[in-house]
Amino acid sequence: PSDVNTPEQFWDLLISEKEGIEDVPASRWNINDYYDPDPAIPGKMQTRRGGFVSNVSEFDAAFFNISPREAVAMDPQQRLLLETCWEALENSAIAPSSLSGSDTGVYVGISNNDYDRLRSRTQNSVDAYSATGNAFSIAANRLSYVLNLNGPSQAIDTACSSSLVAIHQACQSLQTGESSLSLVGGVNLILTPDLTLTFSKARMMAADGRCKTFGNDADGYVRAEGCGVFVLKRLSDAQANGDPILALIKGSGISQDGRSNGLTAPNGPSQE
Repeated sequence: PSDVNTPEQFWDLLISEKEGIEDVPASRWNINDYYDPDPAIPGKMQTRRGGFVSNVSEFDAAFFNISPREAVAMDPQQRLLLETCWEALENSAIAPSSLSGSDTGVYVGISNNDYDRLRSRTQNSVDAYSATGNAFSIAANRLSYVLNLNGPSQAIDTACSSSLVAIHQACQSLQTGESSLSLVGGVNLILTPDLTLTFSKARMMAADGRCKTFGNDADGYVRAEGCGVFVLKRLSDAQANGDPILALIKGSGISQDGRSNGLTAPNGPSQE
C-alpha cells in the first residue's frame, strides 16, 4: 500500500490487522481486459486483486552513481533492493561506506523476471545494460558492487521459499565465519499479467483475493509485491558492538518435499 514504506508502518499494518490488498492498479494492466470469474476462459484470470507497491518506476540513479541509461535497463527489483538495503543499514546505525572491503555477504531471494518480459516486447529493447539489468545474479551482485563488499553474493530462486532460503544461507555463512555481517532479503514486483494468468489456469489463485490458509474454504493464494532487507550479525558480535537488536534467529533448516501429489504441492511429512 502507498502508506506503508517503513518497518514501523509495516508492523502497524500487521498488528492492526489492516488489509494491504487492492484491485490491480491501472499502472500495471487494465484488469477489465483480463478478468473473468471463469478461469477456463482463454487469456483471462479469475482474480482482480493483489498487493502492490506504489511508484515502482521512481529511482534516484545519481545517488547510486548509476547513469540514467543504465537505470532504465535495470529491473525495478534491482532498484528497489538498492534503496531498501541502504535504508536497512541506516536503520541499523551502520554507515554503508564503513563496510567497504569487508567480508559482508549478500543473499537475495528473487524469482520473478517480469521486467525482462516487458522489455522484450518493445522495440530496440536490447542495449549494453540489458543483461546486467535483468539477471538474477546481478540483483545480489550489484549490492556488493555498489557497497564494495567482498563476501559471498548470491541470488536465490526457490520460488515461494526464496527469501527464507536466503536467510538460511546467510545464517550458515555467519556461523562458519565466512562472513561477519550479512545483508539478506527478498524482492518481488508484478509488472505483467503473465504469471497471474498462468496461476489462474493452474487453479492456484484465490478468486476473492484473500488467503484462507488451512481453512476449509481455501481456494488459492494472493500475489503481492514488496521488498525487505535484514542486517544479520552473530549475536555476540551485535552485543559487543552495542547494535540495535530487533530479533533473534534461533535456528533454520532447508529441505525439499520430494514427491507429493503434484509438482507445486507441499508435503507435510517431508516438511516436518
